[in-house]
Amino acid sequence: MSFFQMPTPVAARRLFLGRSGSLVLSGAAVALLAGNDALAARAGGSKAGDIQILNTAIGAELEAIAAYQLGAESKLLTKPVLDLAVTFQGHHKEHVTLLASTVEKLGGKPAVAKANYNFPVAQLKTELDVLKFAAKLEQGAVSAYLGAVPLFANRDLSKAAASILGDEAMHWAILRQAIGETPVPSAFVS
Repeated sequence: MSFFQMPTPVAARRLFLGRSGSLVLSGAAVALLAGNDALAARAGGSKAGDIQILNTAIGAELEAIAAYQLGAESKLLTKPVLDLAVTFQGHHKEHVTLLASTVEKLGGKPAVAKANYNFPVAQLKTELDVLKFAAKLEQGAVSAYLGAVPLFANRDLSKAAASILGDEAMHWAILRQAIGETPVPSAFVS
């Protein structure tokens, strides 16, 4: 099942962590994400495990890019909403660029996009449908990244990984507002 089509945020988080083959990114991977090669060299860690986890994240980001492309090409979005979708898609592309360069720095080969994603195309009949689909996508991303961030022993490295989480949370809040829901429904995300 698609990472973004999970029935609950907890299920999305479990799928993300389960696909990774491990429950933690090493300090080296996060240091590389933060652009700190020297810290990464000192942190050590399992390169193979880090590459697998990072490729799982790349796969999820590539799926998000494809989902936003679907929305953009649907002809269902008004100009302001289309512009927002393209902006969010651009953020996901930046995430992929950073994650892929990290995988390469670790000596791995970055994941590539699937030829086809199993999106609920038949259910996307209005702009509101597309916005709800995107909101669920971003909620799943928030939940998955949230599940990974607290697993780091080094809090500075957690900050680097949390930067993507923060972006996903902003996307989700904006989309919730656009569909008429409270943008930030509680003081905590899960």
